Amino acid sequence: MSVSALRRGPLRSADQADSSSIRARLAATVAGYGALAAATCLLAPLVGSTHISLTRVFDRSIPFADNVDAQIFFVARMPRVLSGAVVGAALASAGVVMQALLRNPLATPFTLGVSAGAALGAILVITFSTAVTLGALSPVPLASLGGALFAAAIVYVLATRPGRAMSTSVLLLAGVTLNSFFSALILFVQYMADFTQTYRTVRWLMGDLDVGSFGPIVASLPLVVIAFAMFAMLPRSLNLLSVGVDAASTRGVDVARTQRLAFLSASLATSAAVSLAGPIGFVGIIVPHLVRLMVGVDHRIVLPASALVGAAFLVACDLVARTMLAPVEVPVGVVTAMLGGPFFLWLLVRRS
Repeated sequence: MSVSALRRGPLRSADQADSSSIRARLAATVAGYGALAAATCLLAPLVGSTHISLTRVFDRSIPFADNVDAQIFFVARMPRVLSGAVVGAALASAGVVMQALLRNPLATPFTLGVSAGAALGAILVITFSTAVTLGALSPVPLASLGGALFAAAIVYVLATRPGRAMSTSVLLLAGVTLNSFFSALILFVQYMADFTQTYRTVRWLMGDLDVGSFGPIVASLPLVVIAFAMFAMLPRSLNLLSVGVDAASTRGVDVARTQRLAFLSASLATSAAVSLAGPIGFVGIIVPHLVRLMVGVDHRIVLPASALVGAAFLVACDLVARTMLAPVEVPVGVVTAMLGGPFFLWLLVRRS
């Protein structure tokens, strides 16, 4: 037997052992954090200004029309909880991907102008009262989704060159510039609007999970499913890309393809989340860093764990938002900002 064959044997054994270890950790992570997310989504609808019983909710002997507990659970609270889970998972996963793409631990899903584009689209519809709908999407979510995709397309075109890797510096600069430009347009539209329209736009910009039916959630799911299908192809490449473009390229990673997939998937997830709940900040930076502290930096573990923890985190924040000053509901974006501001400063201090 040749020397090279003898060397390959231990390497293959080591690779197999590493794969088995990763699979075991992934299974344990998904089981643990999946149970956390499921428990949060099940228990959150039980809490509110009106107390309900879980036993009575699922009591089939009582007709649904007469079961007030079931009506509150399934009609008033469960759509809100599920939208929080979808938005939290999408924003947390997009945050992981953006931080790996830009190689910057302080990057967020809103860094590249997608959120500002979504906000501009929504505010234009609120101000000018457009009545266009698409399936279950009402005018504001539809315009928000269109604005987000428009902003993502601009940044993508500016940062992409045929046959070459994306320029992360151009990506970042284009995103920051679009954020500033769209923010200026938002201020101009608000200045021209009347008081009622301005109040609605300010409330929308705070981020809210006030979803009254399952229709908007179902309408946003195709984009979320496509984004997560792209996420599933990225973890190994993101591990190498986080080290550097040259290091990833020498290890067989198609850097240009990986960067495009990362950008498009994060943009789609962010667009769907913002169209459903408005620009809820800090989820995409708090959750990924908390997860890395718990499970390490391997994206094969971090990405699914962040999605599950993000779902549980935003549902819990929304629970605080609707019970903290009950019966008055605080926009959930206010709660995440109050948590995220100090956390962001802590990250800056820790990084320095």
